[in-house]
Amino acid sequence: MSDCNHDCSNCAKSCGSRTEPQSLLVPQNEASHIKKVIGIVSGKGGVGKSMVTSLLACAMNRAGKKVAVMDADITGPSIPKMFGLNERAVADDKYMYPAETTGGIKVMSLNLLVENQTDPVIWRGPVVAGLIQQFWKDVKWGDVDFMFIDMPPGTGDVPLTVFQSIKLDGIIIATTPQDLVSMIVTKAINMAKMMNVPIIGIIENMSYLKCPHCGEDIALFGKSHTAEAAVENGIPLLDRLPLDPALAVLSDEGRIEQAETGTLMSAVRMIMSL
Repeated sequence: MSDCNHDCSNCAKSCGSRTEPQSLLVPQNEASHIKKVIGIVSGKGGVGKSMVTSLLACAMNRAGKKVAVMDADITGPSIPKMFGLNERAVADDKYMYPAETTGGIKVMSLNLLVENQTDPVIWRGPVVAGLIQQFWKDVKWGDVDFMFIDMPPGTGDVPLTVFQSIKLDGIIIATTPQDLVSMIVTKAINMAKMMNVPIIGIIENMSYLKCPHCGEDIALFGKSHTAEAAVENGIPLLDRLPLDPALAVLSDEGRIEQAETGTLMSAVRMIMSL
């Protein structure tokens, strides 16, 4: 075509000179060497996604791996509190620097940047999405074996930005036992498939409460439907986590690194095998 300017992004015509769409993936900066990136997603809020993210990070850290957590839940960041991080993140003219937990886990979150952690984040989607990209390309992460990204619930702007901007080695879907789970899990699975992101499996949170007197497992939410949803979608149910009041105390006190993580061994093995 004589009038072709070779900019296919603004052209709807199909011709022999047309090029493939450019990748939206943002490369790591020269000071970051992140080997594997795992997203923790959910189809709805309130399923304990941040808890699952934190426990996976702790379990992998205990396995001797270098671990980082990116808190991409911008409007509801809870990772710093769970790890007892209260200081502000610092930056120079080139990079931002993540905070580091007592156990050596690197963390970046909006709550480490704002002056008052209780201030609401009233931002439009593009602004939130831009901050996620900054967390990836402007933070000096250093050497990291496994990065876990705590994503906001649903299938909106921020999850889409993470899927498009960061090369994910896989996602884990966090959910709860209710009958509603089938629809919720399917939404998350369909989004991952549309974005060509591998699905590692499902972790069911708040699966049961262990009776302190007799040791019996009590299904507070009734019969679990997660296994059925996993089979229907052809993905593994990795682990089932109990509803444990002790975890809530450790989270509130910023001592999540002291939590027991033995119930996550299946997920840890799957992630290690990537």
